[in-house]
Amino acid sequence: MSTIETPADRPVRRIRRMAERQTTDRGALFELLDGELVGHLAAVADGVPIVVPMGYARIGEAIYVHGSTGGGFALRAAAERATVAFSVTALDGLVYARSLFDSSMNYRSAVAYGVLDEVGPDEADAALLALSERLMPGRSAEVRGMRRKEVAATRVLRIALDDVVMKSRAHGASEAVDDGEDHSQWAGVVPLERVWGEPQASGLTPAGTPLPESVRALTTRGARSRSIS
Repeated sequence: MSTIETPADRPVRRIRRMAERQTTDRGALFELLDGELVGHLAAVADGVPIVVPMGYARIGEAIYVHGSTGGGFALRAAAERATVAFSVTALDGLVYARSLFDSSMNYRSAVAYGVLDEVGPDEADAALLALSERLMPGRSAEVRGMRRKEVAATRVLRIALDDVVMKSRAHGASEAVDDGEDHSQWAGVVPLERVWGEPQASGLTPAGTPLPESVRALTTRGARSRSIS
């Protein structure tokens, strides 16, 4: 099992509460990051904490996000080399125990700490394409390319995955034969599944326009995976 590595001069971050739920498997980390679409970027600006949800993509050993040249706190944090945090969470199910106290969630979560690096012009096009392909696979081949002024108005930032802590729960309800609870009451897990809904055409899209392959692939992928399983 590979582990989440940290620089030699920095101690590994440890989870204090429910420490047994800490995960150091690099593959599990990548699976979480590659399976979600939205994370939360947190920083402190003028002494005030700010948290903003953002679409992102993992490319190799870093997380990439993008925003406007007027993007405010993120660009400021990058310029000041301030430490930020980027978190991603997947809710996998609700755990119904025989008491509200013991009820819980099954989840996977990770927080990356570090500084934001601005991607230079020589890498910006590739990074923006990777972000687009992560969020809307195949769409870039169906639409016009980005104009230079659009690229110029966009900034791509990345945070390295060299200081990460991950926590997860993937268990059933806590119970024991002699726990004193009424075992005639149902307990268990309700898994959470997410699927894309029916595509809705824009107002200026002519009636009868066929769905592009990128949209068709996205909306049928979940159905295919469920039928295979």
